[in-house]
Amino acid sequence: MVLTAALRAFPSLFHGAALRLLFKTLVLTLLIFAGSAGALWAGFHALRLHFGCGGGGIAEATATALLMVGAGWLLFRAVAMAVMGLFADDIIEAVERDSYPQAALAARPVGWARSLRFAFASLARTLGWNLLALPAYILLLVTGVGTIGLFLMVNAYLLGRDMADMVEPRHPALQPLSRGSRWLLGLVSALAFLIPLVNLLAPIWSAAMAVHMLLGRKTSA
Repeated sequence: MVLTAALRAFPSLFHGAALRLLFKTLVLTLLIFAGSAGALWAGFHALRLHFGCGGGGIAEATATALLMVGAGWLLFRAVAMAVMGLFADDIIEAVERDSYPQAALAARPVGWARSLRFAFASLARTLGWNLLALPAYILLLVTGVGTIGLFLMVNAYLLGRDMADMVEPRHPALQPLSRGSRWLLGLVSALAFLIPLVNLLAPIWSAAMAVHMLLGRKTSA
């Protein structure tokens, strides 16, 4: 079922609503990371001046770059998903109108208040669980694949929950996705986030997949 949903979601990436959402998500995510990098560099600069350390601007820039690379690997998904959560209804409504017009007519609007709550809850969960897993990520580096495996397990659960939370409230009369379906949906999404360039499209693709996972059951029943 998840592979069918993934294939059906692929054309949604070229929908006008998806392209607009992609632009907004990428711009806001990059601005957040740019602001974080600037704040981090300012912190290193203040510490160097306070303690009178050498190295100058090169040391500050190197330390900032190294930390931002690590933060990007760990936090890009969290920030991108939180940002997309603010505008997720754009792509979800577009997919519903194109593929499930009857369900689109019956859908319950989510509203900005809930979108904001979802965005902050998603970000908090992702940061919290991944920070808890960070020591294990580091320890498993020696295995070569252990870190990626644990990362996929943790984030498959988190992404599956995020995707379900995006689409299920719009259709409260439908049976929620099962735990297994959520986890498979999250696993495919987490894998997409690991692939360079594909990870830029992963939030939108994941949202479209979630629509097909939820509403595709109804049409196939």
